Amino acid sequence: MEVAVEAGVSLLDLLRERLDLTGTKKGCNQGACGVCTVLVDGRRVLGCLTLVAQLDAREVTTIEGIGTPEQPHDLQRAFIGADGFQCGYCTSGQICSALGMLRELADGVPSAVAEHVAAQPGSSELEVRERMSGNLCRCGAYNGIVDAITAYADAAGGHR
Repeated sequence: MEVAVEAGVSLLDLLRERLDLTGTKKGCNQGACGVCTVLVDGRRVLGCLTLVAQLDAREVTTIEGIGTPEQPHDLQRAFIGADGFQCGYCTSGQICSALGMLRELADGVPSAVAEHVAAQPGSSELEVRERMSGNLCRCGAYNGIVDAITAYADAAGGHR
């Protein structure tokens, strides 16, 4: 899809205000909360800090492209099963971030965890928490979020 926008327009504003894709939420609008996380070429980015001009010939995936209410993605099902949300405001960013994080793990991208955590085989709960630390949840549903991600990764044969 091609969209003509003014210079300086963020991906988040394009999605919400021009394309009416409102599943990606606006939180701090400063890159501090992670609620606007989407995937660009499968990698997680913050929509509020990403300029549309940076995305020429790139694939952008929002929560709307991950699953539907009728056919939820397996990670969305895992969030439901593990009570990985309360109010739901941060959930789209959490899910996009988790998918990006799992790709990072599969690609061998190192994290910034402490050496004693990074030395554990696979991805431990501590590493998942560290890698997801850029996504805040004001309701405090972190245990359910981590449980959902690890359940999905285990079922998919991914890292844990």
